Amino acid sequence: MAGLAAVAVLTVSGCTGQEAEGPEEASAPSDAAPEEFTEQGLEWSACEEGASGTECATFEVPLDYDEPEGERIDIAVKRFPSASGDPAGSLVVNPGGPGGSGFDFADAAPFITSDEVRSNFDVVGFDPRGVGRSTPLTCMDTDGIDEYLGAQYDTEDGTGDAAALTEEGVSEAAESSREFVAACEEQAPELMMHVGTENVARDMDVLRALLGDDQLTYMGASYGTHIGAQYAEQFPDRVRALLLDGAVDPSQTPLEAGVAQATGFETALRAFVDDCLGREDCPLGGPGEETEDGVQALTGFLEGTAEQPLGNTGDDREVNRARAELGVMAALYSEDFWERVREGIASGMERGDGTVLMQLADDLYSRGDPAAYENSTAMLSAVNCSDSPGPRDVDVYEEAAGTAGEESPLFGPGLAWGALTCAFWPEEAVSEGGELTAEGAAPIMVLGTTRDSATPYAWSEALAEQLDPGFLLTRDGDGHTGYLMGDPCIDGIVDDYLVDLTVPEDGMACA
Repeated sequence: MAGLAAVAVLTVSGCTGQEAEGPEEASAPSDAAPEEFTEQGLEWSACEEGASGTECATFEVPLDYDEPEGERIDIAVKRFPSASGDPAGSLVVNPGGPGGSGFDFADAAPFITSDEVRSNFDVVGFDPRGVGRSTPLTCMDTDGIDEYLGAQYDTEDGTGDAAALTEEGVSEAAESSREFVAACEEQAPELMMHVGTENVARDMDVLRALLGDDQLTYMGASYGTHIGAQYAEQFPDRVRALLLDGAVDPSQTPLEAGVAQATGFETALRAFVDDCLGREDCPLGGPGEETEDGVQALTGFLEGTAEQPLGNTGDDREVNRARAELGVMAALYSEDFWERVREGIASGMERGDGTVLMQLADDLYSRGDPAAYENSTAMLSAVNCSDSPGPRDVDVYEEAAGTAGEESPLFGPGLAWGALTCAFWPEEAVSEGGELTAEGAAPIMVLGTTRDSATPYAWSEALAEQLDPGFLLTRDGDGHTGYLMGDPCIDGIVDDYLVDLTVPEDGMACA
């Protein structure tokens, strides 16, 4: 049996910089929204929930920018006011996903931005179209998503290896993906056609105008880097400064991204196992044992859950291999979670208790409410499948699963199969995709972390190379993204760029 993971697509050196040339006065790009949208105004009021002092509002955008007189949708926005009370402008932020809530991300301003940045900017987050408190795209109810994420398909050896699906298993996987797309078509047939990143970038330009900023200052993490790069592609003259942290490579299809992402998770997995083996309480082995021995111990544990699922005291869901894998994968996004996943593996091995792993898997797919998921699962597939064409032949995904398994035997096959939804996404909803160059934009910072799990470092290198004004900053470390991750050199360079537009040498690395 096997479960398929949806593509997720989550030190000091001498530093000399130069002042970036200020951007020229913004022109009116052809992609710009009509004035009726950019002049509608934001009616701020105290937020009903979230951090103290935050302000909330909504604004309208066209569902289809090619038909601005047609249906409109709502975008929810939250502002964390500047600490100084006299901001130079706004810093728009997005946490990634696709499907992550920028609205909620703004609440975390004290943790995601430095004191200097918060003194100079209001921190503003919005839920992209289709997400959360904006007009949402909802495809399946909670039971349906549980079944979709926890589905297991027949494999040749019974170990749950997603690289070894039987013919029946492949048919089951294809049918599951078809049902997911059909549910989206039933629940939101018009919205699902217009949730790609090109439209999100247009919405963000409307927000920039409503905030009163001539140019955009933006910080995007993970998939949020794609939003920023797409914005610069469409509105180069309106870029002030963009921090793209933990970049995705927009030139890749969802399937290519899933295969490439396997390398990042394999690197992070081995870093986690190395750390675990150095601890007396490691459930995968002890000091002196080889990394490969620890990886094999984890693999054997997960294979066992395919035939004998773990118990779960949280609810009645069994923790099969699909769910156990998601729990382990969730913890690879940050070293902060490593202790928690060690606890979950130990509980599973020693007592057959999968509660902790289930909780980690729920966190990965935004099931914070025990009774319900947020709609991030729907948006993860919808945006990935809308942003570039995916193969329509199921056999291509089967071959890719084998290739990904060579790079990452544990997670690679599931990541490749996770893109299968895109084989059935409506073709008329899919953009052409491809490289983004942002020619004519002000300098754009791409920050990559060498052992990033979810967005391999090679993706940051690729995006910095693709962007005509892009420059690369490297953090040598573990975890997903690099800003405010414990490296004061990196943090200082980022702050100087966002606040003063100081551009370091391309390729700068702190060590």
